Amino acid sequence: MDSRTQIPSEDSAHRVVVLALAGLLPFELGIPHRIFGRAKDRAGRPLYEILTCGLSAGQVPTDADFAIRVEHGPELLATADTVVVPASYELGPVYEHGRLTDELAAALTHVRPGTRLVSICTGGYVLAAAGYLDGLRATTHWAHAEHFQRLFPRVLVDADVLYTDDGDVLTSAGVAAGIDLCLHIVRRDHGAAVANEVARRTVVPPHRDGGQAQFIERPVPEPQRTGTASARAWLLERLHEPIRLSDLARQEAVSVRTFTRRFREEVGVSPGEWIVAQRVERARRLLELTELPMERVARESGFGTAQSLRKHVQAALGVSPTGYRRTFRAVGGSSLSPDGPPVDVASAR
Repeated sequence: MDSRTQIPSEDSAHRVVVLALAGLLPFELGIPHRIFGRAKDRAGRPLYEILTCGLSAGQVPTDADFAIRVEHGPELLATADTVVVPASYELGPVYEHGRLTDELAAALTHVRPGTRLVSICTGGYVLAAAGYLDGLRATTHWAHAEHFQRLFPRVLVDADVLYTDDGDVLTSAGVAAGIDLCLHIVRRDHGAAVANEVARRTVVPPHRDGGQAQFIERPVPEPQRTGTASARAWLLERLHEPIRLSDLARQEAVSVRTFTRRFREEVGVSPGEWIVAQRVERARRLLELTELPMERVARESGFGTAQSLRKHVQAALGVSPTGYRRTFRAVGGSSLSPDGPPVDVASAR
């Protein structure tokens, strides 16, 4: 089992405490509540308990024309299994000099050793100022990345990715990347089936890999120009088949060179990288929701052989296919109804 995988005990929900700082962005404050709050086990029980605290109980100003009221002060951090620090536009000395205020430093002393730490966008400045990111790879919004690196030279800043995962410390780029990171955490904790169900309920893509570029040159196709969305949809119905780049280019009636360029512009990764990531996701779902032997999982997910499946799953997840299945089937990872129909290969695609 991947040492980074953290599965809450069956008799209690994993507690997520969100630290609301002055100048916070309401959208990003709501991301942990929306994503973790939708994660349920097979019996419909919440898998996470999400609470919010401030540097003191009471009103917290936001960057909008309203304030929010939090019921808990920083002592709540001592009860957290995961602490999330969303973005704020009023970090003061933290943003200007890389130094915690006395009040913020005192608040963070409540965080227990071993607590998982998560930042969204400029929330990473707080983790870095506290020393949690020293020597680790981390990211933040691309517009702040150069400043972040100058302020915290001990942090290995990667401005090109959506999020980073260093086990107990995770960081994300701005805004929607916080959704991707929280879904990644749910997937890490409880498997792809639970994360995919949360994504469906939230109406967001179920999986964008952390290594995907956060700044994509053309996220929306130019007028009068064909994109690659139909080719991607065509491919997702055929992941179990051998697919060549020329097959994808043919779907859009363009050359391979043109298709490859447009794909990277729209998706942020190469077609090959994207295909492997989608096949790993297919394999995860089959491992969680079926009893198919490894050779069959390999064929149905497009890897061909059990050896190839093992290689790609190990590289992507840090655990073998057998270990992954044992972990997530043992904890009843699926949020699908236990009384529903059995999952077959077609429905798992």
